[in-house]
Amino acid sequence: MNNLFFLFIFVPLLAFILLALNVLLAPHKPDESKVSAYECGFSPVYGQTRSTFQIHFYIIAMLFLIFDLEILLLFPIAVTLYQVSIFGFSIAIIFFIVLTIGFVLEIGSGAITLTNFDQPTIKMNKHIPHSHRGEGDTNSQKNKNDTLLWDR
Repeated sequence: MNNLFFLFIFVPLLAFILLALNVLLAPHKPDESKVSAYECGFSPVYGQTRSTFQIHFYIIAMLFLIFDLEILLLFPIAVTLYQVSIFGFSIAIIFFIVLTIGFVLEIGSGAITLTNFDQPTIKMNKHIPHSHRGEGDTNSQKNKNDTLLWDR
């Protein structure tokens, strides 16, 4: 057998046999999670499609583009690092330092933290005046300084 027979006959035949075995032997039990659309980590929206867009995803996309371009610039540096002198090496080190400082600042600012956006979070609201905190309530007497509010 030569290589052309193997390439044009055997490989498509083997792929078709494996696909047919998968269709015949695989369990077919669709449920709600399998047939629903998965859109960027959100549950599918039925009816009103004009919902608020979380700015967190936009920030992650912008950070990805910035770091993707910086990684794209690392390839020419790695290829020519042997041919350049100490000047090229120092430019590469400065580039790595700036890249690392930017990444540390992004982690420190909390721009890369991932949270669950489907569930409401509890935040402490300290900007409510004392007269509106319900001072006659027995539960509010325990925590006069902090009031829990649901933030959606």
